[in-house]
Amino acid sequence: MKSDRRLAIRSRQFRLRYPRFRIRPGLMPMGQMRPVSDKDSAETADYDWRIEEGDANFILLGDRPTAGWNMIELGITHDQRSAAACLTFDLGRGFERRHSIFLVIRRGKVSKRVCFVPYGTKRIRLEPLIGQRGQFRIDHFNVVWLTPRFACGRMINRLGYADKRFQEVDEKAIVRALKQEGKEEGVGWKKLLSAYYEATFIHCAPETSYEYWQEHIEILREPSANKVARQQSQFSDPVDLAVVLVPGESDAEMADAHHRLLDSIRSISEQRYPRWRLYVPDCVLTDHASREWVERIVARDARIQRVDGDAAEAVKAACAGSDDACDYVMFLRAGDRLGPNSLFHIANHCQIRADAEIIYGDDDVIDASGERTAPNFKPQWNLDLLLATNYVGHAVAFAKAQLVSRLAALSGSRGVDLHRLLLELATEVEPARIHHVPFVIYHNAVPVGQSASESLEAVSTYLKSVDPRAVVAPAGDKGYRITWSVPEPAPLVSLLVPTRDRVEILRPCVDTLLAVTRYPNYEVLILDNGSTCAETLDYMKSIAQDPRVRVLRYDAPFNYSAINNYGVHHAQGSIIGLVNNDIEPINPDWLTEMVGHACRPDIGCVGAKLYYPNDTVQHGGVILGLGGVAGHAHRFFPRSHAGYQNRLSLVQNLSAITAACLLVRREVYDEVDGLNEQDLTVAYNDVDFCLKVREKGYRNLWTPFAELYHHESISRGADDNPEKQARAKREVDYMRRQWREALQQDPAYNPNLTMSYEDFSLR
Repeated sequence: MKSDRRLAIRSRQFRLRYPRFRIRPGLMPMGQMRPVSDKDSAETADYDWRIEEGDANFILLGDRPTAGWNMIELGITHDQRSAAACLTFDLGRGFERRHSIFLVIRRGKVSKRVCFVPYGTKRIRLEPLIGQRGQFRIDHFNVVWLTPRFACGRMINRLGYADKRFQEVDEKAIVRALKQEGKEEGVGWKKLLSAYYEATFIHCAPETSYEYWQEHIEILREPSANKVARQQSQFSDPVDLAVVLVPGESDAEMADAHHRLLDSIRSISEQRYPRWRLYVPDCVLTDHASREWVERIVARDARIQRVDGDAAEAVKAACAGSDDACDYVMFLRAGDRLGPNSLFHIANHCQIRADAEIIYGDDDVIDASGERTAPNFKPQWNLDLLLATNYVGHAVAFAKAQLVSRLAALSGSRGVDLHRLLLELATEVEPARIHHVPFVIYHNAVPVGQSASESLEAVSTYLKSVDPRAVVAPAGDKGYRITWSVPEPAPLVSLLVPTRDRVEILRPCVDTLLAVTRYPNYEVLILDNGSTCAETLDYMKSIAQDPRVRVLRYDAPFNYSAINNYGVHHAQGSIIGLVNNDIEPINPDWLTEMVGHACRPDIGCVGAKLYYPNDTVQHGGVILGLGGVAGHAHRFFPRSHAGYQNRLSLVQNLSAITAACLLVRREVYDEVDGLNEQDLTVAYNDVDFCLKVREKGYRNLWTPFAELYHHESISRGADDNPEKQARAKREVDYMRRQWREALQQDPAYNPNLTMSYEDFSLR
């Protein structure tokens, strides 16, 4: 205890005194980077370098930093909305991503972070803008040697505000927690401190940095063999798990099918959780060698059983009897593998939630060289995403009671129709009994896929029970689009457009709404918040001649929530549309698409896909917790990009969407008392509204098939004076008080994904 207190005191002292051992390295440009030549242009005057494509980096010249703890100081002026830099050390084997550190680069600020420069470092590489093209200038770059005590103090201080596990915890408590965890894991607490500190900076794109994430982050999240043994010894009611092998992809055509099968069985035998049984149906034994080998392992391990027939027969065998019957069943394709803790994660979750009927986890792909790639970090139960694609895949365990009555979906020589099975269960199992464990529990030997005809049939069968008039069709090569029916006659939609002056913004918005929108029954309510511009007033008077348009005067100080609540009071439609005055529709059926979803009785708020004028994504839905309160998913991605795991291309449930373009049934709007006029006059009122709707049991939804341009708050302006900044802080504080738990983990997101960026990079 005394040592903890001394450390806390010393760390506070050292934060006030900065060491002087400082170097300023020279930089040699490498890769696809060239100097900015046109310095007279307004667009390039502030920049020295341009990255157009490929890798671009600098090699540090001159004196190398002293090995040990150092402070990196880096300031870069760039033309990106957000950016990250990376420093990589060469220890004599080339630049390896596992020897990298990351810094968030904010324009106009010097980023600082503690890092350990490895002994034996030969070269150091600086990547100024990871994975981005653009222009930049390096304003500041220093490396400062630190004493170990000072470094620890800085890292502990950062964990106190940047890691949610340690927020509102004092420094002594952080040290105690790290020491306790280090003792349990057999790891030094300072090593844990360094790893957790690194995780607050890391910016790993899944497609390029998964190996780094496995070595630095996953290893800390996965429990050790000793911890697994201790934890499962305390299980009050341990569950029995059955794994049923099913045919893999194109087994008959693969020369190594036998070895792939052995890899699958070996991954079960190496499980750290011992209460499992493996059932091997004859349909996976494609050759004589496989049959002989399986017979031998059956003789050695009583937990492995060979079954005559297909997967349905194996499930019958697993669930038969009372004494040795399993509690949950998991299907493993021949060639795929489980991680050593996979069954433990499922069994451990059953100790937390004994009512679980479906438990699924994350997965990845094992490439030809045996490396794990393409991580698929999934959201919690997301019915509309499941209707668009089988995002759950094979990383799922089912309660036995749910399987014995659905053996038809398990029959056949080509495996299990999991999409059909999941959609059948979706109509009967309460969503609260379908759980997600945020660990990579399944390794696919080939990318996850399913017969297009099988999935299309599965979705069509589901739709017959909920909306026989709905139509499903392929959406690209990775999913499906459902066109939901619109009631007849088409319900009236009231589109509310708050505005004040700025006719150059309002005119293209309203004119495009009227000219482009194909939906047959809507009204536009322009909510005029005190316009004085003669041209604006003339335009409103003129456009009001259109029978679809009404202009309502709202003469009170700007309050976005109050203005829209006022508009709803005067609206005549059964569906309310909140629309910013800087919105312009792109596709004629945008409103028809959104109305089709809004009319579904279990759906609350419906959001659209919004673009900046340069055709990059402005809104792909709202993710809770990003940047502190909420942020827009996939912001700045190119319009044509499919998004992480195709999520920019598929309809899905999200916790919230922006009110820049939001539809909701009027009855739902009234049920939650509309927007919050008292506490959220400008910002976050849409997030608050969506969360209130979700609390009432509705699913909020985002669709990529309603596309609009959004010029993003250019009419209101920025929070650039003390009064606006104080108001913004009050609204942030309110959201954190009111929705504290909701902001901690968004069910439409994944705990393994970053909370610092909007690009679905790894945490």
